[in-house]
Amino acid sequence: MIFAAGLGTRMRPFTDTTPKPLARVSGKALIDYALDDFARAGVATAVVNVHHLADQIEAHLAGREAPRIVISDERGLLLDQGGGIKKVLPEFAGRPFFICNTDAFWCEGGAENLRALASRWDSEQMDVALLLAPTRGSVGVDWDGDFELDSDGRIFQPEGPRRYVYSGVGIMKPELFEGVAEDVFKLAPFFFEAAKRGRLYGVPAQGLWLHVGTVAAIAEAERAMAA
Repeated sequence: MIFAAGLGTRMRPFTDTTPKPLARVSGKALIDYALDDFARAGVATAVVNVHHLADQIEAHLAGREAPRIVISDERGLLLDQGGGIKKVLPEFAGRPFFICNTDAFWCEGGAENLRALASRWDSEQMDVALLLAPTRGSVGVDWDGDFELDSDGRIFQPEGPRRYVYSGVGIMKPELFEGVAEDVFKLAPFFFEAAKRGRLYGVPAQGLWLHVGTVAAIAEAERAMAA
């Protein structure tokens, strides 16, 4: 599940005319960094939701063969990430699925990180597993981190600075969304609920992770990649 429907408000005025997933870093669109990594990792199908400047994203993806693209059209109503997943639950056929934001990527090792997350997945133990990047050393991280890990790999949130940030990639169980009455709802509360139950796990990623949340971050990411 590739989240490409957002408004990209932090990147305005750039995103007034170009959707954030099509912002280019070193000549390549952000969404293509994600999709290329998934293709190399062996993912056959990617559901991509669209809303803001949806025609541009659909046109950009029209020629892609791997992974196969399924467009989830949210032009009429932006569903937020949770609602976007609920809309396309049948696509996952009851199986755990990847989730992926489109404002970050790895300079190298992205496919290997996806494989590592998949190999760590355990449906008996987990409701959600998140791929984590180091707070220090990652590009575009201007906050004190998101998570810590215990000795078993469970995620928790202590006070103060934290060693890891959420990379925007995870694996989730479709059962979490079954029976939800709302059509528009956020995704983060599902992470917090899984953490309460001790069923939110994290896998530290390898390689350089770059977060591109602002227009200025594009140049920062390009400098880091050139170095």
